[in-house]
Amino acid sequence: MGIDLLPESIRNYYEVREWRHACAVLSTDFPEEWRELIAVLEGFRLNRSDVISAGGNKSSISGKLDSHFYRLGWVEKSFNTQILIDGVAHESPTHKVDCFKNRIAVEVEWNNKDPFYDRDLNNFRLLFDLRAIDVGVIITRSDELQTIFNALGKGSSYGNSTTHMSKLTPRILGGSGGGCPILVFGITEKLYIEA
Repeated sequence: MGIDLLPESIRNYYEVREWRHACAVLSTDFPEEWRELIAVLEGFRLNRSDVISAGGNKSSISGKLDSHFYRLGWVEKSFNTQILIDGVAHESPTHKVDCFKNRIAVEVEWNNKDPFYDRDLNNFRLLFDLRAIDVGVIITRSDELQTIFNALGKGSSYGNSTTHMSKLTPRILGGSGGGCPILVFGITEKLYIEA
């Protein structure tokens, strides 16, 4: 089961990793969010023009993914959390989530420094422990895209210390997300188009 619950169209175009039965939880307990996640992923293409455009606060690639979620009613979400100890409240801030709907958190990590994965996984762990989310999802890039970046003369912009699957997978398998079910999608070269 697990990843086999995803349509073949997703499994063929994304490198997929799962932790703690995330696919089963999503498809069974959150069927609407599951369908919407699949729709966003099936609708995404990695355009050459997006890769060669200058970066900034948020890349056009992250913006395309986020905006598709937002059109489906997902929102960027901050959580106001605190821990109460003997009647004294202690702030316990978390980082905002890129896209959130009905206890599902999605982070898009296209080309950040790889410690952003630590931040995301710690955030998923904490929000799961606080019962604010049930599943964390990360959309990132597969290592194989480096060949395309190099061919386009953008290889140095997507260096080894930036976000890609080989930097994320060991963190997940090492338990950085704690008990939170996590589903990860790495964008592969099959999604790349010369547009």
